[in-house]
Amino acid sequence: MERLGAAIAAVLRPDDVVALSGGLGAGKTTLARAVVAGLGHAGEVPSPSFAIIELYEPPSVRLPVVHADFYRLADPAEVEEIGLDDYRQGAALIAEWPEQAGGFAHEAGCLSITLRPEQEDGGGGRIAVVEGGGDWLERLPWLMQSIPPAP
Repeated sequence: MERLGAAIAAVLRPDDVVALSGGLGAGKTTLARAVVAGLGHAGEVPSPSFAIIELYEPPSVRLPVVHADFYRLADPAEVEEIGLDDYRQGAALIAEWPEQAGGFAHEAGCLSITLRPEQEDGGGGRIAVVEGGGDWLERLPWLMQSIPPAP
């Protein structure tokens, strides 16, 4: 997760979305933390499960980041109520449980990542299925090649 997060951070742009899907314990928050750390944040990256949104601003990161966890949303319309569009202006969005917010895959800047355990019992590593919108087409080959192999 750390290597993937660092690779994503290296090519992340304002207005991008990193949409993280998968079951509980799949590694969504771990990957989100790795992306934020890869953008330069040296401090704690709490899970936004209860706050729903955590913000990271320069100079602690190289670009503004909104880290959101939509697990607790009962209806996608609640995204408007929390003012997500206002937070997203010029920022990258890391969205855990994006389907709870209505999804982001329709956006050209969306990198959708579905995480699942390598083994049914949850053991071993994680498998990441990565799909990029149109704005990611030129970056995806580089992203996949830049992830160093596991030690």
